[in-house]
Amino acid sequence: MTKPLEGRVALVTGASRGIGRAAALAFANAGAHVVALARTTGALEELDDEIRALGGTSTLVPLDLSDAGGLEKLGPALMERWGKLDILLANAGVLGSLTPLGHATEADWAKVMDINVTANLRLIKSLDVALRASDAGRVILLSSGAAHKCLAYWGPYSISKAAVEALGRTYAAETATTPMKVMLVNPGPLRTRMRAEAMPGEDPQTLRTPEDLAPHLVEIASPSWTESGKIFDFPQGKVLTPQMPV
Repeated sequence: MTKPLEGRVALVTGASRGIGRAAALAFANAGAHVVALARTTGALEELDDEIRALGGTSTLVPLDLSDAGGLEKLGPALMERWGKLDILLANAGVLGSLTPLGHATEADWAKVMDINVTANLRLIKSLDVALRASDAGRVILLSSGAAHKCLAYWGPYSISKAAVEALGRTYAAETATTPMKVMLVNPGPLRTRMRAEAMPGEDPQTLRTPEDLAPHLVEIASPSWTESGKIFDFPQGKVLTPQMPV
């Protein structure tokens, strides 16, 4: 039986833990060659061992998303090796400090925006040619319910995720006449390190896991996926169409 991602090349950012790690393993198990990007070499090597144990293959890219030069080289390197990129899962992100806007430091703001927003723009700029070279390019950007709830003290993170949604919807509009599909995913509360950092008093056993989300990411990454410019809301288990202004 053919696997849903057989022969596909998938780049996953933040692949060493949490959602990125679960997705990388799921993509590999579904037949994709995984290009795993993260800052920590040791964690990437552990991921590679797990992928190999599944019978899959991976390429490890130890890279910090703040490294603009490194991201710029990524697309040409992928084109040289594979002549395409079928899947981009832009998962990596940072929470930043939870603080009133009046107390937010410019340094913290800059870091959140650089990793959560600007790095994703750099990825799109670098990978656009490779994604368009695929017969069914799939781009998945991780958003958050914070983009819409706009809770007190979550300012920089919420604003960054709202910007990610605008980035994804814009890219979807620009690629509407191509085979490419661009989706946003709201994972909701999951048992991750970031969630524990944001909600230290919460019982993690009450939360679903990144492994619960991963099969949906495989589905969205597959050539058979037809939606674009929309949000897959994992808590609701359905695709949402963003409201358009009248």
